[in-house]
Amino acid sequence: MLRRKKSKYKTALVGDKKYYYYRIYWLDPCGDAGHAEASEVKKLKPAKMITHAFIFDKDSKHVWTFASYDEESAVFSDRNVLLRSSVTKIEKVLNRSE
Repeated sequence: MLRRKKSKYKTALVGDKKYYYYRIYWLDPCGDAGHAEASEVKKLKPAKMITHAFIFDKDSKHVWTFASYDEESAVFSDRNVLLRSSVTKIEKVLNRSE
């Protein structure tokens, strides 16, 4: 009898597809509509964000994520799309139940 090796990474099975859980680091543009001196302009920096989610798909320009799903059917919630150019790092999350 063959046994499947348990993945060392956190996953979700939705429909017939397995999705891996990731920690995604990305830069979020920030803005300010107020008045500012020239010396203040370059002090405005993008926010360094971290998203914990399953990756639905990715290509050279985008990363699609979801955080919630229906156990009974392939329905996804808490969805986002990130520009690949804003993503600085992607890490698979280990399954802590081992």
